Amino acid sequence: MLRHLFAGTGLLLTLAGSALAQDSAQDQSSSQDSQNERFIILASTTSTEQSGLFDALLPKFKESSGIEVRVVAVGTGQAFELGRRGDADSLLVHDTAGEETFVAEGYASERRDVMYNDFVLIGPADDPAGIRDAGSAQEAFSRIAEAEAPFASRGDDSGTHRAEQRQWQEAGVEASVSWYRELGSGMGPTLNTAAGMNAYVFADRATWIAFDNRQDLELLYAGDEALFNQYGSLLLSEERHPHLKHDLAEQWHEWLLSEEGQQAIADYELKGQQLFFPNAD
Repeated sequence: MLRHLFAGTGLLLTLAGSALAQDSAQDQSSSQDSQNERFIILASTTSTEQSGLFDALLPKFKESSGIEVRVVAVGTGQAFELGRRGDADSLLVHDTAGEETFVAEGYASERRDVMYNDFVLIGPADDPAGIRDAGSAQEAFSRIAEAEAPFASRGDDSGTHRAEQRQWQEAGVEASVSWYRELGSGMGPTLNTAAGMNAYVFADRATWIAFDNRQDLELLYAGDEALFNQYGSLLLSEERHPHLKHDLAEQWHEWLLSEEGQQAIADYELKGQQLFFPNAD
């Protein structure tokens, strides 16, 4: 009787051990499959995502390389933080001074120009601050301040917000008054709020072109060289973050700079307008 009981128990233990070994092997295989997945995490700006650019670029890159790019669309300041923490494999952002600092601090091994467009000033069609005929961006910002006209700011430490802050500084304006609203949101939501407030707003041209809920807003001022908007690609440091997919990220980086990638950027149009202009050369 006892002999049969021990024999049965031994069989159960053998089966359990076999099942555990099989589960462990499956878990290990699953982990290896996950590590071998050909994708990268790209931290980029809301303007590149909301303008629809990635919908045009990423399928072409995947077809060429077999690598999927998963975009985390945030402000440039937040993208830098993701890069510093090693939570993204690559960055595509638009704050050249901040990018150069990022490289100097050792978080990235390389930064390259990829493309550009420009920033624009949007506002109510009746233009109460009279910025349409301003002689410069600085003058346009000064007129908004003098009129105390409602202004909606992203207020999110994005590349656009940083550029806007530089314009206020150049105009000698302390933008912390009752008519100035910091929203802490992306470009699309900020444009929506500006439309609802009938307020002035500083935006990148690509998101403005893609934006449909304009209500009474119009593009009122553009063209100053100070409103140039450069985008750069950053290769993150292998030394600081060896766990990142540096080989795959470098393929994405090089594709953006290649003739194929640059042509794909140039080919992207919306409403009959080219949104970004490649300048890797």
